[in-house]
Amino acid sequence: MEITFVFVVHYMIEERQSSSGKVVFHNEKLGHKYLALKKPVAQLKAASALNRILVLCDNTLTLLNMFDLEPILSGAKVKGVTCFCLNETPSRGSPFSVEICVALKKKQLQYYTATEDRLIHVKDISLSEPAVSLGVDGSYICVATTSQYCMVNYESGHMQDLFPFDSETSKPLIRRISKEEFLLSGPSALGMFVTSAGISQRPPLQWSENLMGVSYIHPYIIAVNDEFITIHSILDQQQKQAIPFQGGSFIGNFDGKMFVASQKEIYSLVPVAWEKQVQSLLADKRVSEALDLARNANRVGLSKDKFSKVFRRFEQQAAFIEFSQQHFEEARELFKEGQVDVREVLSLYPRLLPSNCNFTRSVPLLHEIADVNQLSRGDETVMKEYRNFLRLYLEEIRGTKDAVGYKQEIDVGLLKLYAEVNSPELVPLIAVDTGCDLKDCVDWLEKYERHHALALLYKVHKENDKALAVWMRLINGDIKDENFLGLDFVAEFLANLSDHELVWKYVDSILVKDAQLGVRVFTERPAKEPPSERLRPEAVIDYLHRFPEAVITYLEHLVFQKKLEKEKYHTHLAVLYLDAVLQLMKENNVKKEHLDIARSKLRHILQMSNLYRVQLILGKVKQTDMYAECAILYGKLEEHDKALRILVHKLKDYGAAETYCLVNSQGKDPSVRKRLFHILLSVYLDPSYEQRDSLVQPAVTLLNSNLSEFDTVKVIQSIPENWSVSLLSQFLMRTARKSMNSCRNIRIERMMSRGENLQVTQNSIEMQRNYVTMNDDRMCAMCNRAFGDTSFVRYPNGVVTHVHCAKNKHVCPVTGKLFSTKQS
Repeated sequence: MEITFVFVVHYMIEERQSSSGKVVFHNEKLGHKYLALKKPVAQLKAASALNRILVLCDNTLTLLNMFDLEPILSGAKVKGVTCFCLNETPSRGSPFSVEICVALKKKQLQYYTATEDRLIHVKDISLSEPAVSLGVDGSYICVATTSQYCMVNYESGHMQDLFPFDSETSKPLIRRISKEEFLLSGPSALGMFVTSAGISQRPPLQWSENLMGVSYIHPYIIAVNDEFITIHSILDQQQKQAIPFQGGSFIGNFDGKMFVASQKEIYSLVPVAWEKQVQSLLADKRVSEALDLARNANRVGLSKDKFSKVFRRFEQQAAFIEFSQQHFEEARELFKEGQVDVREVLSLYPRLLPSNCNFTRSVPLLHEIADVNQLSRGDETVMKEYRNFLRLYLEEIRGTKDAVGYKQEIDVGLLKLYAEVNSPELVPLIAVDTGCDLKDCVDWLEKYERHHALALLYKVHKENDKALAVWMRLINGDIKDENFLGLDFVAEFLANLSDHELVWKYVDSILVKDAQLGVRVFTERPAKEPPSERLRPEAVIDYLHRFPEAVITYLEHLVFQKKLEKEKYHTHLAVLYLDAVLQLMKENNVKKEHLDIARSKLRHILQMSNLYRVQLILGKVKQTDMYAECAILYGKLEEHDKALRILVHKLKDYGAAETYCLVNSQGKDPSVRKRLFHILLSVYLDPSYEQRDSLVQPAVTLLNSNLSEFDTVKVIQSIPENWSVSLLSQFLMRTARKSMNSCRNIRIERMMSRGENLQVTQNSIEMQRNYVTMNDDRMCAMCNRAFGDTSFVRYPNGVVTHVHCAKNKHVCPVTGKLFSTKQS
């Protein structure tokens, strides 16, 4: 008959570090306790908060003192127990007790609260089968019976079946993973994750057969069988490591220390620091696994800021690994998330960093990439992809917080990339808030023949002379650039240039190419530009004498837009207009519309302006048949009779004659209009004119016009005696109506004046009825002082004050009463 001796042995295990840096363990036996029981110990758990050890042996759960291993004298024990489990996250959370769930042989669970000296029974839960394994978290108990797993809420008593298993082929194992989540050993060597709701939120693990135990230390699941220890990651459920280990029988996590035992020995599993694990994964280019591990690592002893710094460096390393593998989208995100110094990226591209940038790569190095030439290995397609990636990355971070302090490096890099491919973004980059440096970019732009961009860069750096020199070469065809905007652009630039020396230096080239465009340099100056001796109108006009059309345009600008009232500008423009008309009249086959336009311009300035030398212009015009212009000029000389005779006798334009009277009397005394219309009528009725009979109808039309104004008596005196009354009936009727209307209006005004006079007289009489007695005792109602003279103010309510005390004649200063402001 075999005799079994059951002992509980107390060891102290101390972790030390050898001189070589290797972790070693020193153990020392502190004591042992013989248990007078017949079977081996099945379970052993420490309740550190109570300084107690719970021992399950021979189906009896006993409390021992943690230090001397003596049983508790109160005899705290439970019999008939098959297994038990501590609740590490109790819902009640008392610091002076622990909660224990016990499985009994009689298809029952019992819930206890353990104190230092007793086990307090809390609740019984009935099962359909005996329990063989337990796991507890909060209010939930995960139970493995002889044929299936189930989830029990011990507070409500609700029970939910999970899935069956074969106890003959697999050992039921339950391990708490996180809040209300358990890992169970399932069929076909699967590790099944189950929540308190009875569902799985993670894919299962694929384990080896014949598992003896499972433990968890974030983020790893560690399992042991009789041949191996396997490590799976809870993050992706993949096996990460397998360690040969013969005869494994137990594994457990004891306050973060992992111990594994065979039948004869106990070993410690010392995890490699998570930082080294991440670094190892990165070395194997397993970027996703490495970052997942870093995010979920057990960061004991690291502050939030320190962890962020460590994790950021891992992201930076990962970014360059993805970059080297041409995973550009992933690399771009990691460059941003890891806040990689943009110069680290630019340094991989030869000659893209500014020459004045004294950048040195990070130490220790984030990568071992020499440059993109090493990565592309001469493949132009790959190189193009790398350069396109950099362009997109720089565009994305430009102007963001990631670009703070590196504006020059980013802009210079983008300029060089844009110049290589002639990107349409090159010009906007330079034109708007650029950080591009001349020293690095000039040669690059010249190399790729981006001449317009080069000129813009000179302009941005205030080197306008060099910019204009490049543009002039483009205008002259010495160099070419399809992005150059042409003469218009350069003319506009000169028009806004404050350096007038440069304006004179380059404007001639514009005028030679296009005089009308060139004159815009002078006509489209900034509105707030201060006066300059170099750009005096006289100097500009003298300079433009070689370009007649430009002179006319410039004078039009001075006269019509700037409205300068100087006789020489107006006279000069009128003379030029007249010369243009005379020149067209001399030419053969000239188009009528061209001549009409030229004469229209001349007539406009002759009519509009009062500043030109009329006699000078008239002397030239009289020698031609330009009768309309002569009429305007005679009008300016107040020689209206001559002007109207030209319009009537020469041009026979009676409508123009009537318009002449209206235009030349506009804004003047009404008598001027009457005088002009009488002059026109006298021209129509001139008995010396040979064709006077042809003017009878225009004269009658004039008299009947609603726009004309006449003195009726003078008209009757001037008309020929042979005219019939019927010919003048309309004029006479209109005149009579007008005279009667005027007479009636005068009568109405006279009667209204009489009524107003009576009203004023009545008011005066009423006011004189009320008198004011002034004597030495009368005081001012406002200041309560005596009146020093005879002047005073009396308000309608009887208040009397000094004149200077009456601030407002409509408001009583004493009562504040408002009196009517209407005049009586």
